[in-house]
Amino acid sequence: MPYDAAGPLVAVVVLGLLALFTRWAFAGRPAPSSPVDDGLLTRVATLSRRESALQLRALLSDAGIRSTVRFPGAHRAEVLVFPEDADRARALAVSFRSPE
Repeated sequence: MPYDAAGPLVAVVVLGLLALFTRWAFAGRPAPSSPVDDGLLTRVATLSRRESALQLRALLSDAGIRSTVRFPGAHRAEVLVFPEDADRARALAVSFRSPE
């Protein structure tokens, strides 16, 4: 009869070890709600429409400024540029009139 309890006991031990391994493996990872790292880029504008952000990006491109657009959430678009272009990009972004 002692062998009848061995199966469930082994299953509980294996599940416990899996839970500990999973906790260890995913420890230290950023939570999904943590802020996004911009890396080498600087945010110069936040707009509520995708089309407006793409139009601003085209304006920056015409001025010779490399840029990208990030969409962190619904109805939100951020335009990012390299730090050396940030001042010129901000000046253009301020003068930019979006059809919002």
